[in-house]
Amino acid sequence: MTYKLSATKLVTYKQCPQQYNFRYELGISSRSAFGSPDLGNALHQALAIAYRDWHYNDHKPEWDWFESCWGVSVSKLSEVQIIDGRNILRRYYDDFVATIDVMPRPLGVESKISAKVQFENIEFALNGRYDRLDNTNGSLELIDYKTTKNTTVPDSVDVQLGLYYLALQQVYKQSLKRLTLIFLRSGESLSFDVTPEHREQVRSLISDLATKLRTDAEWKPKVGGHCDRCTYQKYCTAKTCEPEPLPEGGRELKQVQLVLAV
Repeated sequence: MTYKLSATKLVTYKQCPQQYNFRYELGISSRSAFGSPDLGNALHQALAIAYRDWHYNDHKPEWDWFESCWGVSVSKLSEVQIIDGRNILRRYYDDFVATIDVMPRPLGVESKISAKVQFENIEFALNGRYDRLDNTNGSLELIDYKTTKNTTVPDSVDVQLGLYYLALQQVYKQSLKRLTLIFLRSGESLSFDVTPEHREQVRSLISDLATKLRTDAEWKPKVGGHCDRCTYQKYCTAKTCEPEPLPEGGRELKQVQLVLAV
């Protein structure tokens, strides 16, 4: 049996070990704040097809190529979503394709990445997935499409940078230099340079978590702004004077090879 981690899980652990324990170790369900992912999935699929299947014999495709890629990605969408998604994709084309001389061929599109590293004498298998990986002037750049209306930077960015730094360095024998978030609805983009400090932060975080898992240490709550959005407050000793008993039936942790999913 393997133990899987992700950037989201590590961010949860970083902000509150007790929340991590409730959600991922004990498997206590929480209310989801997200709606239907169908439109986002369709946009990701259309962009993947556009970059993966373009012949690259010309400098760049015309809009009708992207539009045709959208047409084969909309089977699960309503008419309103189809129109909305087409407009979003057209904005992307106008902002990020029409404005450049040549559309470069990516190293990978909607691809998986696997690597192995050692932490505290524990082997971690890093299994990840990315939207697009470019080779920009000899440097690796990850492109991450965001379909949410909110353009604030996700809390997971620093952890995400460190995780992919470790994985890509092993697979491609060169380090990740930049992560670019593209907010498809607004056309905004934000880029972050990756540093060795991001790598060390993640190494330290994983090592601390691995120690806690191995030694069955206490998962202490950490109070902060995230508490207002936490759905586990009724079980939390830091936020509730008389917390409710935890639901019966926890998950048994088997201390074997750990797996890290990016």
